[in-house]
Amino acid sequence: MSGTPILDDHLHLDPDRGRGLEAVEEFANAGGTHLIVINRPSWGIVDAVDGGEDFRPVFERTLGVVESASDALPGRAWAMLGVHPACIGRLTDDGGYTPAEAGAIMREGLEVAAEYVERGEALGLKSGRPHWETTETIRDVSNGVMRHAFALGAALDCPVQLHTEDTEELEDVAEWAETAGLARERVVKHFARGRLSGPIPSVISRREELERAAERGAPFLMETDFLDDPDRPGAVLGPKTVPRRVAWLREEGYDEAIRTAHVETPRLVYGIDTEATL
Repeated sequence: MSGTPILDDHLHLDPDRGRGLEAVEEFANAGGTHLIVINRPSWGIVDAVDGGEDFRPVFERTLGVVESASDALPGRAWAMLGVHPACIGRLTDDGGYTPAEAGAIMREGLEVAAEYVERGEALGLKSGRPHWETTETIRDVSNGVMRHAFALGAALDCPVQLHTEDTEELEDVAEWAETAGLARERVVKHFARGRLSGPIPSVISRREELERAAERGAPFLMETDFLDDPDRPGAVLGPKTVPRRVAWLREEGYDEAIRTAHVETPRLVYGIDTEATL
């Protein structure tokens, strides 16, 4: 697969407690070329957040590991920065904040992340809403945080990656983005199935879902959601998975889908050129 860009669209790297650059090297040795690295949840890096500035060490740590990852790759890595939707539970359950107060803190965190995007240090923002059972109030506040991310994305003309519930239909979310002025093609659902109505699917790299995406013929991305968490080894997929699945797709005759996922869709969604950076 020499000369073929291979992008993992969503993974985490923990150089302090996890495998860090060792995982990047494993990805590269398997044929991987490009990474989009998502900052780990804030509670894995700082003790508590009480305002937007408390997220800054989380973002700075991510930018540092992204720079090191770029040095280790045939291509390069980019950062996506933001606030994990589970932060609202940490703030309300552990921090004693009301849902409304928690939402305000999370919006402030997104605004700090947006500063890095504006300076060209990060590619885009991450946000989302609970993908677990919760109260209507928490869900409403989380939707408000996500819509704030869309407004920031529209102002910066940058993509937004989402954590959401497991579904194949997110038309309402795509419409919220468009209402904010952000094209739905700039919105990505991470850990998606092979078919999704609304945002662009970042398909978890399991064969059955990739086959569905390839057969569909629409824009899609591939990811592992590698956690790099020593407390949860093997919780999702390992760093070699995307290159291995690309090899499998090629064996199955899905060359066009490979180009879609690793060249055309990254250009459409992120404005990046995985060929020129290889």
